[in-house]
Amino acid sequence: MPEVTIRYFAAARAAAGESTATAQAGSVKELVDTVSAGRPELARVLGICTFLVAGERVELTAELEDGAVVDALPPFAGG
Repeated sequence: MPEVTIRYFAAARAAAGESTATAQAGSVKELVDTVSAGRPELARVLGICTFLVAGERVELTAELEDGAVVDALPPFAGG
């Protein structure tokens, strides 16, 4: 299974308590499930995030390759 990194931003970073995590996951969904296991607040925030791989928006079903970096971007407001 590929080893991948997730980078947390804004509310996701606050919920995770860290800026990055590494896990083994074959898809974005597997990554989200793995990093949020037993962490309900992180699971809630990741449930509303947009995910990017190599700067491109991807769906939860997107497959991941070894070394991939996934950005978790929660909705945010501002101007």
